[in-house]
Order: sequence, then structure tokens, then C-alpha cells
Amino acid sequence: MLRLGGIAAAGAILSTSASSQVLQLVPGPQGLDPLAPQPQQPFAPVAPRVPADIDPQLFARAKAALDSHRVWPRDTIGVVDFSKPSSEPRFHVVDMASGYVDSYRVAHGRGSDPGQTGYVERFSNDFGSYATSNGAYVTGDYYDGKYGLSLRVRGLDWSNDNAEARAIVIHNAWYAEDDMVPLHGKLGRSEGCFAMSRDHQYKVMSRLAGGRMIYADKPA
Repeated sequence: MLRLGGIAAAGAILSTSASSQVLQLVPGPQGLDPLAPQPQQPFAPVAPRVPADIDPQLFARAKAALDSHRVWPRDTIGVVDFSKPSSEPRFHVVDMASGYVDSYRVAHGRGSDPGQTGYVERFSNDFGSYATSNGAYVTGDYYDGKYGLSLRVRGLDWSNDNAEARAIVIHNAWYAEDDMVPLHGKLGRSEGCFAMSRDHQYKVMSRLAGGRMIYADKPA
């Protein structure tokens, strides 16, 4: 949703995904149609150990939110650690049965980082703030928008309950491609959306669509 400087993205670096096991969004019987309803898996018990890639406190709060908001399905969740800079993979997709994690880079809102430091300095739920909001979200419908295929999210907490009205979504953006990091040392900034590279966005959507939860915050 916003841009990083005027320098065109050049080159590419290797994907930061922790695994290549995620389904590719390829049409046809061998792949996944991103517009098809996502199947709701049977309840999976929360992994007994904290995934090594995620702050234990943040993961505990995400599990508590999953229960308090009674989110279903529960097989996979997203946990976003906004204490980390945008140069690092901080959007974690967690298999709740095994504790296995795939991690991706994600941009934050320019209102959360007015100095363009690469770090979230503040959260806001206000209209016109162009900031990232913290709290629990559930995924909604796919739609074709400014950045192509995108996925709506709905905020469940007082700190992010304006997300849907603010048009906070998961989308891809040129300023969130991995090659921004060697050029600028960080990703560009959105207007509050979870902006990712095109490849990572599709992988995240294929795992979290269908009303699954995303918990975004900083460890206290």
C-alpha cells in the first residue's frame, strides 16, 4: 500500500521460507485453487513445545487468543512478531499439531514507523493512521484488488477491530519483495496491511485462508 523510496527493485535473493513443503497455488488437480474454500481440518491439539522460531511469551498469548476467541479451525495459525525488523522473517505460520514453522518477511504500516527505521514503533487502530494494529485476526474472503489476489482479515480485539473497515488485508507488493533488503536493509512500508512478496503471500494464504487465526504483536 505505500512505497519505499524511488529505487526500482533489482536482483533477487533466495526465499526465506523455512520449508518447500507448502502447497503451490497452481491451477489444476495437482495444485491448489486459491479461490476455492479452504477445508476446515479437525481439531488439532496445541503442540506441547514452543516452536523454536517464536518468542515463547508471544506464542503463549497467541494460544490464549485462539481459545478466548474460540477460533475454528485450529490446525494452523499465524504468529507475527513485530519486535523484529522488517528485514527478518517475522510472519510465522505454525502447524499446531507438530510445532513446525515456516517464516516469511512482512511489511508494517508507515504510521507505525514514521522514521522508516524498519521497526514497528507504535500500533494504532485509528482510521487514517496508516499504522499496523496488534491483536488477533481471522482470515476472510479472497478478492482481486490493487495488488491482485488478496485476502481480507477481521480484527477480534479492541486494538484491531477497525481492521476490516480500514481495508487491512494480506497482499503482495513490490516494496515487500526480498530484494528490498540487500538494496535498503529493510522492506518498504504499507498503510497497515500485511504486505509480502508475491511468492510468500500465496504460501501464507494457502495455509491460513478459511477463518484461521493470525496473532500480531510484540512480546511485552
